[in-house]
Amino acid sequence: MMCRLPYHVFLLMILCVSLPMQESSADQPNVVFILADDMGYGDLGCYGHPVAKTPHIDRLAEQGVRFTQHYANGPECSPTRTAFLTGRYQQRAGGMECAIGTGNVGRYDDAIRLADERQLGLPAEQTVIPGALADVGYACGVFGKWHLGYEPHFNPIDHGWDSFFGYLGGNVHYFNHRETSDLHVLFQGRLPVYREGYMTHLITDDAVAFIENSRNQPFFLYVAHECPHFPFQGPEDSEKEVTAANWMEKDAKTYVAMLEDLDAEVGRLLAVIDREGLADNTVVVFVSDNGGFAGAADMGPLRGAKSTTFEGGIRVPLIIRWPNHIAAGTHSDQVSATFDLTKSFLRLAGAEVGDDRLDGIDVIDHVANQRDDISRTLFWRGKRGDVTWSAVRHGDQKLVRHTEGVETEEWLFDLAGDISEKTDLLSQQSAVAVNLKKLLADWEQEVKPVR
Repeated sequence: MMCRLPYHVFLLMILCVSLPMQESSADQPNVVFILADDMGYGDLGCYGHPVAKTPHIDRLAEQGVRFTQHYANGPECSPTRTAFLTGRYQQRAGGMECAIGTGNVGRYDDAIRLADERQLGLPAEQTVIPGALADVGYACGVFGKWHLGYEPHFNPIDHGWDSFFGYLGGNVHYFNHRETSDLHVLFQGRLPVYREGYMTHLITDDAVAFIENSRNQPFFLYVAHECPHFPFQGPEDSEKEVTAANWMEKDAKTYVAMLEDLDAEVGRLLAVIDREGLADNTVVVFVSDNGGFAGAADMGPLRGAKSTTFEGGIRVPLIIRWPNHIAAGTHSDQVSATFDLTKSFLRLAGAEVGDDRLDGIDVIDHVANQRDDISRTLFWRGKRGDVTWSAVRHGDQKLVRHTEGVETEEWLFDLAGDISEKTDLLSQQSAVAVNLKKLLADWEQEVKPVR
């Protein structure tokens, strides 16, 4: 015989069940991580672009903190993305020091070996995001560029993402979504998919839907835009002929149109956060994966571009908004790197990952609590063929090394007074150079790959 409970007892039971979930959600902010592709340090209005209008991203900076000394972990795409998902220097992963080539091509010795073994990509067991976030109740979605392996076992779903829409490689035609080789790389989850539309808009469409579908639990949203990576196609360029022959052809007017459209799409994402009443409990981060493409992007006062370890290749915009936690309209000179965001996101979520598995610091806690800036020692190394770009920054001193075949060039800079790296101090400060070379050599021994 069924026993009917009095209504007030039933209501009390419902409240007792629901209250802990509400308390947990309040303690775990949502995170929206927007990663631009190949954006130069000076490509936004709030970082000094002379032409491009980026009001939505600029407003994000007005509502939060803008960093002046943030670095990508790598001078190219795949390396930085590896550092972000693992929270560690990408050198530890093996084969991920260079962007994976179109069609799953390895571009230096270790990567070529792994490609031959069908193992070129980031192994799921090395990642901490999203797995550690999912373990503490987060819904996790990634939309846009993956670039961490073409083989099925490197698919984002196998890394623990609940939702994925995007392309597996490094760049695609913005309208037909194929690579230069005409390879179909657009996927929804584990399955190939066909869509109509401009790539930047499609990425936002799925990101918006993810927020709407996940609003009742804490969520981690990784929006990996293609823009402003080549091919240079604006949203009105559907009829523009783009082939392998002109895939990287530069067009200043189109580049600005792409930047401004990306800004509008960021605005669309921020609007849905506001509409759903989630802004106060959502951390929004905007950053780039490496410096800009030479001849197209604006690196501001910085020397060099993507693929180099001069400042223009690795110093990038970073903006973080977290209402009621990070002071609005501020800037931070704290030296930071991509993998610092990994540690920050894990801490915000209450995820348990041992510090021995992470190489970064909690930079969000640093700015939220207005701590004094600390000196950092950071390292870079990127390989492609017989070319290697390396660097170490220790305090304000920075050593840059470029090796091609058997030839090596080195430079020493003091970034405190020479952000543009115009004055080479190598011959004047030999003792400093010796110390930095030792730091770099010791680091290279410490981060030897695990495979």
